[in-house]
This record gives sequence, C-alpha cells and structure tokens, in this order.
Amino acid sequence: MMLLNQRPEYNQPLVAADVDALGVAGAARAEHYLKARDNHAETPLHALPALADQLGIAALHVKDEGQRLGLGSFKALGGAYAVMRLVLEEASKRLGRAVDVDEIGDVRVREIASGMIFVCATDGNHGRSVAQGAGLVGARSVIFVHAGVSAERVVAIARLGAEIVRVEGGYDHAVREVARVGAERGWKIVSNTSWPGYERVPGLVMQGYTVIVREALRHLAEPPTHVFLQAGVGGFAAAIAGHMAVLLGGRRPKAVVVEPTRSACVYASVQAGRPITIAHQQPTVMTMLECAEPSLVAWRVLARVGDAFMTVNEEDAVSVMKRLARPLGNDPAIVSGESGGTGLAGLIRAAGDKDMRAALGLDANSRVLIINSEGATDPGRYAELVGMAPEEMFLQTA
Repeated sequence: MMLLNQRPEYNQPLVAADVDALGVAGAARAEHYLKARDNHAETPLHALPALADQLGIAALHVKDEGQRLGLGSFKALGGAYAVMRLVLEEASKRLGRAVDVDEIGDVRVREIASGMIFVCATDGNHGRSVAQGAGLVGARSVIFVHAGVSAERVVAIARLGAEIVRVEGGYDHAVREVARVGAERGWKIVSNTSWPGYERVPGLVMQGYTVIVREALRHLAEPPTHVFLQAGVGGFAAAIAGHMAVLLGGRRPKAVVVEPTRSACVYASVQAGRPITIAHQQPTVMTMLECAEPSLVAWRVLARVGDAFMTVNEEDAVSVMKRLARPLGNDPAIVSGESGGTGLAGLIRAAGDKDMRAALGLDANSRVLIINSEGATDPGRYAELVGMAPEEMFLQTA
C-alpha cells in the first residue's frame, strides 16, 4: 500500500523549532559531540550496483548503521547525544559558564552527572544508547522494557549499567509509564517520541541522527533522488528527511516513509489526516518499528517533507535480510537486523510495481539512498531468520 502526501502543509517550510533541531548548525553540533567520543568512526556507505541494475535504477547506496559506536544501531547517535547535551547544559548552569563536550571527563562535570538519572522506554536499541550515554558521563540510567523486548536485548542494555524496569503491554504503554514515573521522581526523560508539552529532548535525539546524512553526502558524487526511510514513531525518518530538506532545499530527494503493515501508525495517521493511535495487532518481525502512535514532532516534519508513505509485509523484511546477507554479483554482504532493511524492502516493492514507480518517479536515472538502521542486535534471532549467524556470513565472503 502507498499514499502520496496530499496534506495542506506538504512542501511548506519546517517550523522554526524543527529547523533549529534539524538544520545545518544543529547537525554540526551533533557531529562535534560525536567526534569527542573515543570509539567514533564513520559508518560505511556501500554501493550495490548489481541490485541497482536488477531494480532498474541508476545507483543504490546503503549507509550501514549496523556498525555504529559498538551498539549496532543508528540509535547510538540519538539517546547518548541527548544525555550528553543535558548533562553539559546542567553543568553550564551550575558552574556559571559554558561547558563543552571536551570537558565531559572533568571531575566537576562528572560529579554533577552522578546526581542525574536518565530514563526511557525502549524496544531495545534506544535504551542501549541512553544507557551508554549515561555511562559515558557518569550518570545513572533506568530503562523501561516491555514484554516484547527479547531477553538478549535486555541483557545488552543491562551490561551497560542500566537499571531495568519491566512493564506489561507494548512500547507505547512503556512510554506512558516512563512519562508518569519520570515526572513523579524528577528523572530526566530521554524519549525518542514526543507528546504535547514534551518536544525539545526528542528533538535533540533526532538531531543526533542527522550525522548520518552529513557522513553519507560527503561520499556521494551528487545527492540522491530518493531516500526510503523506515519508521516506528517516525523520529528517524523525520530527522533524515528534515535535514535533507533544510540542507538541499529544492534539490532534496523524494522521501518515502516505510512501515510494517502490522504496525503502521504514521501511514494510518496520513490516512486519517491527523496523528492517531492504532489498535495493537499481531506482533511484527520488524520489532524496532512496532509502535502504535507517531511522535508529534516527527509527524509535524513528515507532514511537510514526507513525499509518500507505504507499508511492507513480514516476508518482505525477512527477504531483505537474506538478500543483503547473500548479495548479487560483487555487491558487498551487509548484516541487517529485523528492522534494518525495511527501507530497502520498500524500495524493492515500489520498484516492482509500475504504478508505484510512476508515482515516485523511479526510473533508470534514479539514485537511491537506503539506511541499514541496525545490524544483528539480537544475533540469535538473526541466525534463525537468515539461516546463518552474522560471523558465518563474513567467513563465506572472505
């Protein structure tokens, strides 16, 4: 299924708060913070010419966030960055002067951080990022995990020193619990979704994601014509599409938002003409995207710069994992987790449908950017779905 954006805000400028969060200065600041981290390295940008030829397009590039900062997910950029920003803002306030990221190890800054507690809800990856960020600055973290988060992902969060709180229900229920408990106890909520009255911190999380665009464009001869972006609450898709819109203006790529059919809250909101909460359905294999309600900030951005919205099925997601693990021709092998290749699944579905191709202007001149948003963050589940463990894949291609 696919919908073209026909909302009245479409192609209108972003509001000032979103330009501030997703503009050039904000993205540069996020990268400045990132480069201060000991384990910083740009993630690879892979060209897949054989798959591009099969899909009838000029070029296909995949930015591989499965290798980001030791966490295996693009979310390493968002939660940890927001935690660092909040700690340094608090330190600046208490010390009466500007405190930059190069002072993150200063004893006075760490003493301030030690009295701060950061809390979030997670499907797995965002919680690891917040926990890692808290550990970097010497703060505490409390991560709420719902019943659908795998045991392997919970263990990975706990290894980073986080206190784990288990809640019943799904991700959206965990978000509501975080909002309630965080407010009661005065903890710092670092959510990747937003709600009325809570927008700035999700904006900082999204700002962290803009680094992906900065890195990718440095290695592309010219900007892409299309970008297919997976969405849960929509923050990732909005950050990438929004930053490209600010940076490239009229040369921005067409942004296609892709969700699981079983959990398509952004798509349903486009249909309804307003942000809505969808009923819980059967769980999706794309577990990092299993969200019932869009982020209000993300919705505001995507209503302006999202060109089309579509859904993909369970088999599409698993097929992409296998296709990237066993590539065509000389294309490189890529480890893509259950949600990581959803954007590519959308491209493959659109490229194979003549009506979708025409509506999106996909043709032999199209240059498409995809972001593999996660690697095998649950190696056991990856092996079960793909038929081999991540390490076996590279042994076969070595």
